[in-house]
Amino acid sequence: MKFKAFMLFLLSQLFFLSIANANADANQSYKLRQGDLIQVSVWGEDKMQKESLVLPDGNITYPLAGRVEVAGLTSTEVEKRIAEKLKAYLPDPQVSVVIVSITGNIAHVMGKVLKPGQVLMRGPMTVLDALSIAGGLDKFADRSGIKVLRKTPQGQKAIPVYYDQLIRGQNLESNITLNPGDTILVP
Repeated sequence: MKFKAFMLFLLSQLFFLSIANANADANQSYKLRQGDLIQVSVWGEDKMQKESLVLPDGNITYPLAGRVEVAGLTSTEVEKRIAEKLKAYLPDPQVSVVIVSITGNIAHVMGKVLKPGQVLMRGPMTVLDALSIAGGLDKFADRSGIKVLRKTPQGQKAIPVYYDQLIRGQNLESNITLNPGDTILVP
């Protein structure tokens, strides 16, 4: 009997842990950015299937709904927003939004690296990850002058990267996680 009680307790804890993990995953869902491409469709309305590019102002244009602000929203939030706008024209619209391309999720690497340019961030990416994708530093790079430029509400911010310490396993907090739009400068 004690074994059954223990197993019930264990199963209940696993159930609550799975719910907590699902909620954590929902909070970390991908949020649309300028430059991303989405496909919007309405169930039963074949003519309303459309790919839309998230414009620099954060909006898309969709038939009957007009301009819809989507930057910073998850696909589920966009579905609800478009459905709300379509209710004036369709009874109970069932909207589906699929993210086709995340090309708005980029950082830039400039300066003395082997392959400078844009880096597509398919998930969380650190400074060292981006430098690795850029082929690493060239032999003339100033390893002590590397910075990440980041736009903040207070203006542009330069964050130092202590590269020599990082590759020795020290000062690991300078290997920051990049935000979309960050620029890594390697003098």
